[in-house]
Amino acid sequence: MSLTLVLGGTRSGKSARAEALAHATGLPVRYVATADGGDPAMAVRIRTHVARRPSAWTTVEADGSLACVLADRDGTCVLLDGLGVWLATALHHEGAFDAPDLAPTATGIEALLVHVERMAHAAAADASPTIVVAEHAGQGVLPGDHASRVWLDLLGEAVQQLAAVAERVELVVAGRPLALAAPPDLLPSMPLADTAPATEEDPDAQAPDHAALRRHGDGDVRPGDADHAVNVLGGGPPDWLRAALHDALDENAGAYPREAEAVAAVAALHGRAPEEIVPTNGAAEALWLLPAALRPHLAACVHPGFTEAEAALRAHGVPVARVLRDPQRGFALDPADVPDAADLVIVGNPASPSGTLDPASALLALRSPGRVVVVDEAFMDLVPGEPGSLVREPLEDVIVVRSLTKALAIPGLRAGYAVAPPALAARLRAVRPPWSANALALAALAAAARRPDALAAAAERARREREDLARRLDAIPGVRAWPGAANFVLIEVADGPAVVAALREQAIAVRPAASFPGLGPGHIRLTAREPELNARLAHALAEAVATCR
Repeated sequence: MSLTLVLGGTRSGKSARAEALAHATGLPVRYVATADGGDPAMAVRIRTHVARRPSAWTTVEADGSLACVLADRDGTCVLLDGLGVWLATALHHEGAFDAPDLAPTATGIEALLVHVERMAHAAAADASPTIVVAEHAGQGVLPGDHASRVWLDLLGEAVQQLAAVAERVELVVAGRPLALAAPPDLLPSMPLADTAPATEEDPDAQAPDHAALRRHGDGDVRPGDADHAVNVLGGGPPDWLRAALHDALDENAGAYPREAEAVAAVAALHGRAPEEIVPTNGAAEALWLLPAALRPHLAACVHPGFTEAEAALRAHGVPVARVLRDPQRGFALDPADVPDAADLVIVGNPASPSGTLDPASALLALRSPGRVVVVDEAFMDLVPGEPGSLVREPLEDVIVVRSLTKALAIPGLRAGYAVAPPALAARLRAVRPPWSANALALAALAAAARRPDALAAAAERARREREDLARRLDAIPGVRAWPGAANFVLIEVADGPAVVAALREQAIAVRPAASFPGLGPGHIRLTAREPELNARLAHALAEAVATCR
């Protein structure tokens, strides 16, 4: 994040926004306080700020040189709150407010600006994040006294100096942050993210973090490959669904999509009301609706997990705290790891790529006043009996996201939906594009919702194929596998890139998992198939692991 400048008027929410950004870095935080608690009214404000900050943060008082901002930081996130107060204190030391009609010396003002400029450049060049909170100058009446006008001019100049070198500048209005773009003449010279293509031998080696969030298994499959990379049941849609889609194409292709029938069928399937069902263009779109619909201050994404949720949040400027599952504990969810400040938590159940199935009690423990919990159950229909699912629980602060892509083998139709209490469902609809789910996707939703027996059969098939693959993997030396509940298995090998490359030479596509936060180059996700294909994969994997040690 390097240097971030957060601007806002009095009581705009700028400090709370900056605190959320600092918390999202996951680093120790040094809070640099600039206010003087000698004034009773200011003392109350200071106590309010202190009460909401995590107790683990270190608080230091700013001195006249701001040396404490960058001194001995050692990977610490520094939060300076705020610049205007520090400047006012410096002017007070110059005597400006003792004799309002006398201007501080030009030398004194210039020295303050030089000091701010040096601090700004040093912070921008430091790899560790620095966040500066400042009052937004120039939106009120010009002050009547000379000293206040000097302060306003000085603040405006200092803010522009910081903005000129800041990586990110936000303006907070009514508690909502607005990202400010760089001036057009500066944009061509701004450093661009590394866009070099990943190598075939190690597709994750050169991927920057933002690109890793947008990476998916379908990109690893070439024509003719045995596909163990994409988490969709093999064989294509079942015959009964093909017939339903054929009828829908004949009947509905010439009209705009109408979702009432599909909504009613899905609601009946899950025992919910129709107003709680929001069809979407796949589960991914439901996740992309969240930032605009909920406008969270701090989101917590449980990883490793489906990365589109974090990509959506970051694209909307929402600070994200990553909550990493521990592989040594079987990737079990620990609700205590979620920051208290998070007002949105997103978790997969079963999680991908680990396949971890958390009990409902662990998910319910994520609930907290003022927080919305989103459970991505895109793989839940591949789990017989759906243990741990919250889709049938009408909770006012829980959104469940579902998909039929995997069980029905229809990734091209993008058939997904969110299940939410009426108030949250209405907020999702308010930001959803019109006709979000197409007529064929809606037909698939309606047909599948009326065939719970077929969905149960698909789940049983996924279980058999996964267990078959897991047994074969257990017999391969040098392969560590985690038990999962979906149609894939996460493994770890000593040299993941070399193993992936060796399998590609055998026309076998697998999913390197290093792009998932919390995993490394040795992790690979393997989609289970019918026994014959699993046997071929296991044989090739055993040879690759033995060769690549």
